[in-house]
Amino acid sequence: MSVNRQFRLAAVPKGMPKESDFCIAEGPAPTPGTGEVLLRTAFWSVDPYMRGRISGVRTYADPVLVGDLMVGGAVGHVVQSNDETLKPGDFVAGYWGWQEWAVSKARGVQKLDPRFAPVSTALGILGMPGMTAYFGLLDICAPKPGETVVVSGAAGAVGSYVCQIAKIKGGRVIGTAGTDAKIDYLKKDLGLDGAFSYKTTTDYTAKLKELCPGGIDCYFDNTGGPISDAVFPLLNTFARVSVCGQISHYNATGPELGPPLLGLILVKQARVEGFIVTRFVDRFPEGVAQMGQWLKEGRLRYREDIMRGFEALPKALVGVLEGANTGKMLVQADWMPTG
Repeated sequence: MSVNRQFRLAAVPKGMPKESDFCIAEGPAPTPGTGEVLLRTAFWSVDPYMRGRISGVRTYADPVLVGDLMVGGAVGHVVQSNDETLKPGDFVAGYWGWQEWAVSKARGVQKLDPRFAPVSTALGILGMPGMTAYFGLLDICAPKPGETVVVSGAAGAVGSYVCQIAKIKGGRVIGTAGTDAKIDYLKKDLGLDGAFSYKTTTDYTAKLKELCPGGIDCYFDNTGGPISDAVFPLLNTFARVSVCGQISHYNATGPELGPPLLGLILVKQARVEGFIVTRFVDRFPEGVAQMGQWLKEGRLRYREDIMRGFEALPKALVGVLEGANTGKMLVQADWMPTG
C-alpha cells in the first residue's frame, strides 16, 4: 500500500504498439483528502480507442504524451473514504488509468452494486462499450424489424453487443470477424444469421452479396478498411451507417487508398454518422437500465477475455489491436479473487 505502480508511455508507437512502448514507474501511494477516496484497482479496461490516444496528436481528446500516465477506465475497491457516500469495501468505476492505486473525488466515480451484476461489467456490457453499442445502433442506425444489419468487428466487445441488440430489435444480422472460432461464436452462441472471416474470405463483396441478398439497411462500422469498402456499394436506399471505429487504420504508417464513397452515399441517399459515446453521457442511466434488463431476461450475453496481473496491460492492448480477444478485454489485478 505504500508504493503505487503506474504504466507510463515510454515512446510514441510507430505502427503496431510494442510492449516496450510502455514503462512502469513507481511512486508513493496517494493519500485522500476531504471528500476523496483511496482506491485499489481491481480491473483495468483495455480498448481500441487507446491506440489513438498514444499517437502523439489530438483526436477528440488530448494525446497521452511520453512520460504521461496511460489513460483508461477501471474498477476499484474503496480502501479509505473521506466522504459519507462511500465506505471501505465498496466497489466503484471511474477513469484513473493504468495504476494500482488512485485517489478520486467521491462524486467522480460510480458506485457499483455487485448484486446487480459482476463489477467487471461496468467496464464492458454495462459500461462504455455497452453504451457505445446501445446508442450507436439505436440512435444512429435505428434498425427496423426485418432489416439487414451488418456489423464489422462483430466479435469484439462493442460489436458483439451491437449484434445482439440488433437481433432483439428484429433485425437480420451479419457479422465479420477474424477467426473461425469467432465466427462459430457469432453464429452458435449469439445467433447471428450469417458471418464470415475477413482473413480467410477472398472476395468480401461476393460474400456480402451471398449473405445479404436483399442489400444492407444498416451498417455498424467498427473497422473501416476493405470491409467497409465492400459494404457501401451494397447499401440500400436510405441506409444508415454508424461509424464507431476504424481499427484497420489505427496502426497504418502511410495513407490507405480505397474506392470513393461519397458518390455512393449520394446515390443511395444514405445517412453516415460518426459518433463519440460521451455525447450520450446524460442518457447512460437509460442505457444501463435497458441493457441490465435484457441481461436479466437472458436476451443478452457477454464474454470477457481476462488477463491477470498489472504487468499484462501492454500485452493486452497489443492483443486488442491484433484482434486476439473475443468479447471485452480486461486485466484483473492479482489480489482480486477469480470467480
